[in-house]
Formats: sequence, structure tokens, C-alpha cells
Amino acid sequence: MTNPHASFARMSRERTPWLIGWEAAKANAAPAFVLQAIMLTLLLAYYFHPPSAALLNTLANYKQQHGLAFVLIASVIVGAALPELFVIIFFQHGRPRIENGRNFIFNAPFWAFDGFLVNLMYRMLARSVGDRVSLSIVAAKIVIDQFGYNPFFAAPYGIWGYAWKNYGYSWSKLRPLLTWKYYRAHALPVLVATWAVWVPLMAIIYSLPLALQFPLFALALAFWVLMMTYMTNRFAERRGTLITTPVEIPAQTAK
Repeated sequence: MTNPHASFARMSRERTPWLIGWEAAKANAAPAFVLQAIMLTLLLAYYFHPPSAALLNTLANYKQQHGLAFVLIASVIVGAALPELFVIIFFQHGRPRIENGRNFIFNAPFWAFDGFLVNLMYRMLARSVGDRVSLSIVAAKIVIDQFGYNPFFAAPYGIWGYAWKNYGYSWSKLRPLLTWKYYRAHALPVLVATWAVWVPLMAIIYSLPLALQFPLFALALAFWVLMMTYMTNRFAERRGTLITTPVEIPAQTAK
């Protein structure tokens, strides 16, 4: 006769970080598909619909004119302001709370720095790999971005950054988490889910001129943040506790 406790333990062990990440990717499949469809439409419109191309080029010129200010402001709006406004309007019945302000104060510089690095990476890739649109150049940029920058900086930056916030900005509580074991358990599932969503998105973004890459990244991130904020808070609402959690792209799921 099968021991139910042994079976449960075996199932728990079998839920590796890779499996958890794949389950997160499946849970996010519908919003991911919508976002990818929107971005693909923009890519096709840029190359095959002159009025759309003119509009997107205007956005690119605006980004070029304002440079770093555009990058920082767009990052703060997408990563800090939009999620909190969305939560206030749709989950707090228009009533701001102190926690919204606290979240914004942390998220604003956190996402501004992240946006600065992403924009810098796009520029460095254009300089080192090439600024033309070809299969080999786009593929090389995706590999460096998703399998270099992501696992070695973006994932640990998000995981440990928000762990530090959630532990009350305590370095003593964060220090034990700076281990391979914690990274494997928390960052690897994020990476698997990230790759499922963002590898196709980065193929689209890197198929556009350099001046448009960050604005389109910010637009994709805005859609994703709003969808994940909605899904996360709907799940929390069903459990009876509203949370305004960060969106670790795309760690938060509706599971």
C-alpha cells in the first residue's frame, strides 16, 4: 500500500525550480500571448504601414532628444507609478494608502536604475554586435540579453532587491539569502517564466532600430506590469489580503 506522506514528499521534491518556472509560464500564457501579439503588430506596422512608422519614428526622435531623462522617467512611470495607480483605482476604490507611497519610494529608484542599465545594454549591443537587423545579429543580442544579462544580473537584482525590501531593508536578514540555494529556488523559476515571455518579445524589439528599442521595451513592460499587477492582486483579493507586490518580470503569477 502506498504511503501518502511519502508520495507527497516525492511530489514536492519533483517540483524543481525548472518545473515551477514552467508552471508559471503556463499560468501567464494568456496575457503573454496578448502582449506578444500587440508587439508583433507594432513591428509589422513599422515596416509595412507608413503612417504607423512615422508615428513610431516620432517617438524614437523624442527619446533621442531627451536621452537619459526619457529613460529614467519612462522607467519610473512603468515600474513604480503605474502599478500603484492601478492598485489604488481598481483594488483600493480610489483611496491611497501609506503603503502605496512606501512602494513608490522604493520602486522609483529601483526601476530607474534598471531602465538605465537596459538602455545602456541596448546601446552597447548595437555598438559591439551591430546595429543592423539580420537573423544572426538579432539572435546574438537575444542570447546575450536573455542568457547573459538576465541570469547574471536582472534576476538576482530583482529577487534580492525585493527580498531586502520585504525584510524591512535589513542587511542582516538579506545576507543569508545571498546563496546559490536561494538563487536556485527563487531566481531559476523567474528565469524560465521570463524566457517564455520575453525571448519572443526581444526578437521583436531587436528587429527595430536602436532608437525605438527602449521605448518599445518600456511599452511592453507597461502592458506586462499592469497585467501582472491585476492578476497578482486578484489572487490576493480572493485570499482576503490585498497586496501591492512588485512585479518580478514575470515572477508573479495568478496561481
